[in-house]
Amino acid sequence: MPQQDKSATGAPREGSGRDVPPTRQALSDSVYEDIKAMVMDHEITPGSRVSIEALARSLHVSPTPIREALARLESDGLVVKRTLSGYRTTELLTRQGLEELFEMRQLLEPKAAALAAVNASEAQLDGIEGIVEEMQSHPGPAGRYASYRDFAALDQRFHDAVAQASHRPLLADAVERLHSHLHIFRLSSFLGADDPTFAEHERVVRAILRRNPERAAEAMTEHLSRSLQRQLSREEGEEEESS
Repeated sequence: MPQQDKSATGAPREGSGRDVPPTRQALSDSVYEDIKAMVMDHEITPGSRVSIEALARSLHVSPTPIREALARLESDGLVVKRTLSGYRTTELLTRQGLEELFEMRQLLEPKAAALAAVNASEAQLDGIEGIVEEMQSHPGPAGRYASYRDFAALDQRFHDAVAQASHRPLLADAVERLHSHLHIFRLSSFLGADDPTFAEHERVVRAILRRNPERAAEAMTEHLSRSLQRQLSREEGEEEESS
């Protein structure tokens, strides 16, 4: 089966689908991104009911693309569908939940990076390096979701690509599933342009390109540890603002 051409956000590009007319696909993608931004920016508050009719009126579309978008957001872990009550946005991860999520990432991703340093094909190495280079042209997490969604999508693609380069399908699948949960931990404020994610990714890439599994694991461990601390600092900052 031929692969769909995807954008940085992971969504099929307009006109790439064979079964869906381009105009309908473009509308579906647009509605999905609009509603996702509302959820990520807390315009639809965590844990609240999502009204299909209200969204259709707000976005000036029929209920059909709204339902399609909500089905996609359910697979992202951003909404849940309950019998009789319809869709609701998911609650934010608690501090304990976030720490447990990163604990699992620490068990899996350094090992994936080490295996990638040994097993990655040249094409996979080029792909990983290309993702990091592409991140340079997108602003890091600052402000509203729309301003950093491409950066966030590339960040997830980077980690998934490293895991896929491990040539361990079960490991890669587990890493990808964990990343879907990161959407649930969404905040209304973010670090500025000095976010060090890009530099940390570069250190992981350099170790993999040099075929150094020990250094690759070490760099990934350091990146995940610092990423968790940044997330916790953001949470603490929001708690102080709301108190």
